[in-house]
Amino acid sequence: MLLFSFRIVTVLVWTPSVIVAAVWTLFPLVAFGFMGERVAHAVNRLPVVLRLLLPAVFGVPYILIARPAGIFQADWMVCYLLVPVLIAVLLWHARQGDPEQLGDWRDFAILLVLGLAADLRWLEPAWPAHLKVFGKMILLDAGLYAFLAIRQLTNVGFDLRARWQDLRTGLRELLFYAPIALPVGLVLGFLHAHPQIPRPGSAALAWAFTFVLIALPEEIFFRGWMQNLLERRVGRTGALLITSVIFGLVHFNKRATHFNRQYVLLAAIAGIFYGRAWRRDRRIVASSITHACVDTVWSLWLR
Repeated sequence: MLLFSFRIVTVLVWTPSVIVAAVWTLFPLVAFGFMGERVAHAVNRLPVVLRLLLPAVFGVPYILIARPAGIFQADWMVCYLLVPVLIAVLLWHARQGDPEQLGDWRDFAILLVLGLAADLRWLEPAWPAHLKVFGKMILLDAGLYAFLAIRQLTNVGFDLRARWQDLRTGLRELLFYAPIALPVGLVLGFLHAHPQIPRPGSAALAWAFTFVLIALPEEIFFRGWMQNLLERRVGRTGALLITSVIFGLVHFNKRATHFNRQYVLLAAIAGIFYGRAWRRDRRIVASSITHACVDTVWSLWLR
């Protein structure tokens, strides 16, 4: 996954339309990350119909990228314009039917669909090969808007105003995970140590792209939404274990054409420590730091 992030940088032709699409796609992430309460308050001052139709704008990057690339299809455009609206409508009804936020069936249905769409790459055929990440980011934008502004789900912890405690927590869980993952991964033949030493600038860039394009989206989904909602049903320990198992299982088809048991096991163990990092202070940044460090070390030194 990290190599895919580098491919975006090295292969991508930064045309004006791609630049606009990138800014458009990242804007909701930045807005909710730094001004979440203000954005949610502004959204909820709008008439309900406009509030529910507004997320259609998240599909605009598809038009910006597909038309110049010559792959524009009306059915994909309709999909990207309507899916964010449908998510908002469902979570509006979840908010009305479950004001105590104990976890409504619509919450979990949306998580299921979003997770399957991302993991099984349902929407990737709509994009050029090197720009498929846009599809996942649009789904993330739609989820952020619906869960934070429409559903107004509490305790998500998506706040990009980083604290020193986030770094301490993230690195602490990394130190707890490493003594387990390293021997298990080496014994299973999943990890392969090699002496390559990248330049500090390359390692820092790798970490930054992993943090933004991999760790943040996955931690928002698995910890901020899934583990958060499950805690209200099955408690802290049950939610941590269930989310970690699911996190492991979604890696079943990574780096292999068959069920990748080694990846599933190590990802599930990692999920426990990511979940611990998140739930200490309910901070997505903390678990994303652990996640980004694990993925970066694996990709640069242990793949």
